[in-house]
Amino acid sequence: MTTTITPAHTPGAGSPRETSRGAGPRWFLTDCWTMTRRELAHWARQPVQIVVGLVFPVMMLLMFAYFIGGGMTVAGGGDYKEFLVPGMFVLTMAFGLEATMIAITQDLNKGVVDRFRSMPMASSAVLVGRSAADMLQSALGLVVMVGVGLAMGWRWQGGSAGALGAVGLLLLLRFAMLWIGIFLGLLAGRPELVQAVQILIWPVAFLSSVFSSPEDMPGWLGAVAEWNPLSATAAAVRELFANPGWGGGSWVARHALELAVAWPLVLLAVFFPLAVSRFARLSR
Repeated sequence: MTTTITPAHTPGAGSPRETSRGAGPRWFLTDCWTMTRRELAHWARQPVQIVVGLVFPVMMLLMFAYFIGGGMTVAGGGDYKEFLVPGMFVLTMAFGLEATMIAITQDLNKGVVDRFRSMPMASSAVLVGRSAADMLQSALGLVVMVGVGLAMGWRWQGGSAGALGAVGLLLLLRFAMLWIGIFLGLLAGRPELVQAVQILIWPVAFLSSVFSSPEDMPGWLGAVAEWNPLSATAAAVRELFANPGWGGGSWVARHALELAVAWPLVLLAVFFPLAVSRFARLSR
């Protein structure tokens, strides 16, 4: 008598759905959508967390515009609000990194990730669902910020094509920051370690052209701020919105649009494979 032994599925390895050449892509998309719906369901159960995430950047925008903005000047005598609002769009995309890290570490500590990896599903759908939900939340946050900016009197002076291009650059930056957050969350492993990373996010965010021109900073500090990826996106977004920029004749200032595309792609090229590799090693 011949006995056929079916190999057991190893958690974290390719599931039967992934290895099936016929049904693989369809089941993969289904699993990704299921994971995305799971993340979106958390919005309904934790609305306060979502509201806080939306209100915080609005409060910062109002604070800098009305409490500090009166003493700020813009090159060419432009309105500081026109300078500030696009910069705050960029900062909103960067601050989303913290929420991504917290969500990842919470799932790790609750054993949710291990449970999903042991199920007959595409294990990579966990990361895809996380990233899709985060991008939707970021798009919602950007819509709120645009609405608040318009209520404050901010307007984009360029055409619709430029505005759409600016939104595209903002979401590209957010997508890159998202995968940095996923990798750091997997690396940290515990929610309490996220605080250490949060301390580093603020200096990077403020050491940019979001709030002021690098030309107003000391020489070496201004050079660092110019090469900050957030500065590149901020300068490019202001250019596409036809809002006042910080100007400058440096190579970085003249190639802001190119750098606004290059920086997120470089960050993705580094952190996307790191995140995927780290996730694959979790069960080892």
